[in-house]
Amino acid sequence: MKIEDEIQSSFKSDYHKLVVNLHFTYMRLTETFQASLKTHDLTSTQFNVLRILRGQKQVPASIGLIKERMIERNSDVSRVIDRLLKKDVIERKENKYDRRQRDIIINKKGLDLLEIIDNEESNFIKSLEHVSESEVQLMNDLLDKIRSTPL
Repeated sequence: MKIEDEIQSSFKSDYHKLVVNLHFTYMRLTETFQASLKTHDLTSTQFNVLRILRGQKQVPASIGLIKERMIERNSDVSRVIDRLLKKDVIERKENKYDRRQRDIIINKKGLDLLEIIDNEESNFIKSLEHVSESEVQLMNDLLDKIRSTPL
C-alpha cells in the first residue's frame, strides 16, 4: 500500500515523502521485533549493546567503544550497562592497564539469550521475503548513500 493511502496525507515533495516513508516503515518493522525483545525484558538499546559485545568475541570492550558502535548514539551507555549487569548478562571489570576504564564483556547467560533472540529475529527477517534479493541490495545501497552525505 502506498504511504499516502496508509497515512491519508500528501507531501511537499518526493524527498519529503521519502523521509516520512522511511520513518513510517522503520516504525512498522520494529514494532514486532521490539515486542519480541520485551518478552525477554530487553530494550532495543540493551539488545544493541549485547550484540556489540558478542561481536567482540570475548575481547573486553570499553564504554567508549560501545558508544562508537551504537545504532542509537544518544543513549546513556553507562546506564544501559548498569541495567544489563542487573540482568546478569554481562560482566564489568577494572581494566588492568587503566584503572579509570572498565572492561565490559558478555557472559554465557547473555550469549544464550542472544541465541534465542536470533531465532526469533530470523522469523522476523522471513517476513521480508516478498522483497527480492536485488531489491534488498538496491535498498541497502541507497540507504548507505543517504547516510554517507552529512546532514
